[in-house]
Amino acid sequence: MMDTGPLGSGSFDPPYLLRNAHVQSVLSSSFLRRIVFRRNDATLERAAVEVILDCGNGVRLQGFHSAQDILPVARGLVVLLHGWEGSAQSNYILHTGARLLAEGCDVFRLNFRDHGNTQHLNRELFHSCRIDEVVGAVAEIARRFPARPLIVGGFSLGGNFALRVALRAPAREIPLAWTFAVCPVISPRAGLKAIEDAPWFYEFYFMHKWRESLRRKQALFPEREFFARAELRGGLRDLTRNLVERHTQFGTLENYLDGYSIAGEALAAMAVPADILTAEDDPVIPVDNFRALKLAPSTELTIVPHGGHCGFIRDFSLNSWAEEFILARMQRRLGS
Repeated sequence: MMDTGPLGSGSFDPPYLLRNAHVQSVLSSSFLRRIVFRRNDATLERAAVEVILDCGNGVRLQGFHSAQDILPVARGLVVLLHGWEGSAQSNYILHTGARLLAEGCDVFRLNFRDHGNTQHLNRELFHSCRIDEVVGAVAEIARRFPARPLIVGGFSLGGNFALRVALRAPAREIPLAWTFAVCPVISPRAGLKAIEDAPWFYEFYFMHKWRESLRRKQALFPEREFFARAELRGGLRDLTRNLVERHTQFGTLENYLDGYSIAGEALAAMAVPADILTAEDDPVIPVDNFRALKLAPSTELTIVPHGGHCGFIRDFSLNSWAEEFILARMQRRLGS
């Protein structure tokens, strides 16, 4: 359903100078914002304990568990999933995690395979269809840490993963109470084209981080050539195609992109309550993808006019309205 209530399309109204989608998107990940919130982030990091998770089939993923000390009993355990080439130390993960911790939630920040300098943990490369290991990670988190209710939330590609985890949670007997997704990737085909069509710095940003990750992986496993040097010089579409053809069983780029799509009716049967937040002006996730979704009755979609990609910067203090949205929806959904 489309949300039009008090937390819906009329509730986020940033100052005029912050309404530009690219300003919103860039500020969200900026070093300036990290400086502003370094004290809150430091509280989250000080409470963090590194955990290496056995995700099944020999896969290991790293995460960081932070236990709250505000309340006698935690309001719940929130598992946060970052975007592509982000990490557990990404601004939006740290800021959201710090806010949740301050509100009495335990927080677990998961790194996907090959993210957050974890290229050494697994021999094979990350790709976006590796949903089984993320489901396995959430199942292991639920087993190790008893705080309830259990919540999974993510941003961008992490939002896509969060929704796919929620789809699979009942079959794996994961006691997931609620999920949220901020600017999730819906149609990977459309998302890839949107990045290519967006201003140059978006593709440059992602490609710089991806190439650095691949070079680190290569240095750790020198006996194996993951990509030729000429391949690394290619653009996003070409390097993704090389990844698919060299390191997956999907055969074609199109099959791979469809493999992690949640477009159309993919979310219609989801049993876990969910909230999806996006912005009309997101420069890399087309809003039409959201409007075409067929959603389960317990899934709510909120589209606001401004916010860019995972931005939602509400004022010149660089606070993000997305955090307010998440906390308000958690209260409404779970009463906690």
